[in-house]
Amino acid sequence: MTVTLHVCITCRAGEPVVDGQPVPGQRLMAALLRHPDPAGVTIRPVECLSACSNGAAIALSGPDRWTYVYGRMEPADAAEILQGASAYAATPDGIVPWRERSPIFRKRSIARIPPPLAPRLDES
Repeated sequence: MTVTLHVCITCRAGEPVVDGQPVPGQRLMAALLRHPDPAGVTIRPVECLSACSNGAAIALSGPDRWTYVYGRMEPADAAEILQGASAYAATPDGIVPWRERSPIFRKRSIARIPPPLAPRLDES
């Protein structure tokens, strides 16, 4: 099953915008694209993850999985981000055991969002 690594390409990470220069989120996306995509992971640019004070931000999501949002990512973190995304993709529910998580995923988590629940049988 494929999971998605969302990368906020508008994240400024608190830096001023310099005309003609990519913002931190764009630099992070470019660094990630220099690596091969891990099996089962699609990398997708998004315009905002509403984590501006914690940029550059990414999120991992997939069907019937927990979604995770991480911040303070830098281009130098690209290989470790992709390693963490690969571990996430290898789980049935998105929960990678704590000790097996990438250190940046342990330390830079912003939010963990539960998967949507199936409707109850008695709901109409």
